[in-house]
Amino acid sequence: MEDRTVARLLYAETVDMGGMPVRQPFPTQQVAQIDPFLLLHHHVTEMPKGVVPRKTGVGPHPHRGFSPVTFVYRGGVHHRDSRGNNSVVYAGGTQWMNAGRGVVHSERPPSDIMSHGGVQEIVQLWVNTPAANKMDQPAYMPLQEQDTPVVESEGVKIQVVAGTFEGVRGPIATVSPVLALRLTLQAGAGYTLPLPQDYNAFLYLLDGALQLKGFGLVEGLHQVVFNQDGESITVTAKEDTRALLMAGKPLGEPVVANGPFVMNTETQLMQAMRDYQMGKMGILIED
Repeated sequence: MEDRTVARLLYAETVDMGGMPVRQPFPTQQVAQIDPFLLLHHHVTEMPKGVVPRKTGVGPHPHRGFSPVTFVYRGGVHHRDSRGNNSVVYAGGTQWMNAGRGVVHSERPPSDIMSHGGVQEIVQLWVNTPAANKMDQPAYMPLQEQDTPVVESEGVKIQVVAGTFEGVRGPIATVSPVLALRLTLQAGAGYTLPLPQDYNAFLYLLDGALQLKGFGLVEGLHQVVFNQDGESITVTAKEDTRALLMAGKPLGEPVVANGPFVMNTETQLMQAMRDYQMGKMGILIED
């Protein structure tokens, strides 16, 4: 297998999201999207003692036309939505929601966050939905760590969230072909990761440092965007490292976005705003 070359190395700058600081490697002025991936946020927050979890996190807000995906690394996330879903996913788990035609949801720390370390660390990724499926019925898929299949070798743990990797299939059913892998590598461990040749791919390091074959050292809080010119990437951990590898078949469709809506035309975008204002995406009253 020939390893892919690197197209870009992106640093996860801190940006303000409604008063909440998040790390955002993309989009940037130079990189609008990595089709079908639209945005990545890495957020770490420590809960002050005495805080009421339901007063923190992200309150009810709408989405249409893509899948907001939350990878939970520390603590937990309590998801509620206007379709009646109410679920807590803890560290090592993943929440995958296909917003489809529209849903209102909230994501907050769980009520027992203090007994899980009092720190919430998540990576949220927006995955675009093909035009033909943007008005599908919404779907919510919670996946706990214990239900996530694992591929292991010496010093390497790979959780297969979606897609097929080394013959192991992830439980999440995606709308378009996507491979989602959560990597944990101990210092000194290495792995050659096969990738579908026609997929776009990136690797985001939450921390640590990796030696990337054919490129060099990549440190934590950086994202590597690969060219579509090989069938694998080879990494060796220089430190204990947590990373997220995402690959997906590009949609090659126009993207028109405004806040929580991602559509293909301005008209569709205006319709999404109207539908939300008219209550067509439902109402979420948190209990």
